[in-house]
Amino acid sequence: MNVGTGGVAGREASGGPAGVAFFVSYTRADRRWAEWIAWVLEENGYSTLLQVWDFGPGSRFVEEMHRAAGAAERTVAVLSSEYLDSRFGAAEWQAAWADDPDGRLRKLLAFRIEDCPRPGLLGQLVSVDLFGVTEEVAAARVLAAARGGREKPPIRPAFPG
Repeated sequence: MNVGTGGVAGREASGGPAGVAFFVSYTRADRRWAEWIAWVLEENGYSTLLQVWDFGPGSRFVEEMHRAAGAAERTVAVLSSEYLDSRFGAAEWQAAWADDPDGRLRKLLAFRIEDCPRPGLLGQLVSVDLFGVTEEVAAARVLAAARGGREKPPIRPAFPG
C-alpha cells in the first residue's frame, strides 16, 4: 500500500500525481463527503488526489482525471444517486474496475453516503455505508477499508448460547 503525506508533496515536478494511494471520485453534489473522506485518509498517512484540492487553475479536467485514475493505487467511489447519474463518475470507477476485474487487488472501494442502489457491476462490489452512523464510526469504516484485510474483532465475541 502506498502510504504518504499526500497533497502537493505527492505530485511530480510536472504537477501531475506521483504514486498516490487513493483517487477520490465524486460528483459536485457530494464534494463535502469527498473532502471529509480524503481528510480522514490523509490524517492517517495515506496520500489522496481530489479534484477540488489538486486540479488547479489552468489544468485540463479530463487530462487530470485520466492521469489520476492511472496513477492512483486505488480509487474511492463516493456513491450517491447523483454519482450514479454522472458519466464522469462512471468512467472513473470503471477504470479502476478494468484494472482489477476480479477484485483481488481491491482497487475500487465504494463508500455509500446515502441509501442508493448499486446497479449493474457495482452490485457485485462489497461497499461500505457511511450514512446513518456517527462520524467516529464512519471514519473507522473508511480506515478499515483502506487497510483491507480481515475484519476480525479485537476481542472474543460474546457466547451466543
